[in-house]
Amino acid sequence: MEIDRKLMTAFLDGRFQEKYGAGSCLWRFYAWQPFAVTIGYNQDLAGIDREKCLSAGIDVVRRPTGGRAVFHADEFTYSFFMDSPGSNSELYRMVHEVIRLALRGLGIDAGFCRSTLSDAKAAGHAGSVSCFTASARHELQVDGRKLVGSAQRRTRGVLLQHGSLPLSGRHKELSSLIASGAEIVSEEIRKEMERKTVSLEELLGYLPAYSRIAELMQQAAGEISGLVPGSLGPDALSFLLESREFSIQ
Repeated sequence: MEIDRKLMTAFLDGRFQEKYGAGSCLWRFYAWQPFAVTIGYNQDLAGIDREKCLSAGIDVVRRPTGGRAVFHADEFTYSFFMDSPGSNSELYRMVHEVIRLALRGLGIDAGFCRSTLSDAKAAGHAGSVSCFTASARHELQVDGRKLVGSAQRRTRGVLLQHGSLPLSGRHKELSSLIASGAEIVSEEIRKEMERKTVSLEELLGYLPAYSRIAELMQQAAGEISGLVPGSLGPDALSFLLESREFSIQ
């Protein structure tokens, strides 16, 4: 998360645009070691058993983006940054168009969720804690089961969007990390995640290679945006990650 905060700062102070041009965007792909639970920017930490996480070697981190809790284990995680006049909804859909096209390269035909914020609120206790037990409009699903969970933050025109694509079903283990005294909620989350979510391994019958997904994502991003994808070299990354005081609130 700290890297994403610093990259966001590079957009806010204009360093990225100065180096790569106005209208340029940045995708970052990564995995988690150690595993971690992240919670949304405004989410209450009290719902997560931090002592249990600590004893299991699991980090607990607050994201700069909104949304609900996610257990990051076997997954492909992305961050997307762009300084754009486009609406949050337009950019949300565009990012998921890229992911949808990449998934087709794996033989997966994902569709867009049509639910609204009110639908997510109707998910009850489970939906108020776990990202994957509630779906938002334009998120991706397969046969009604959520495959990608995403969240945004917009600051002075700059968008940061995070998202999780589970490789295996380990994201469902979030239910075992709920704070003590909330056993009913924990069981509700377990049942809801089994019913409402799915992983690539469950769909494909095997665990896809992280490198293959990254390759497909890069190809899809270029096709959807019409831009020529490139990679940041170590010098460019160091420049963008320079420590600077700049609020993203």
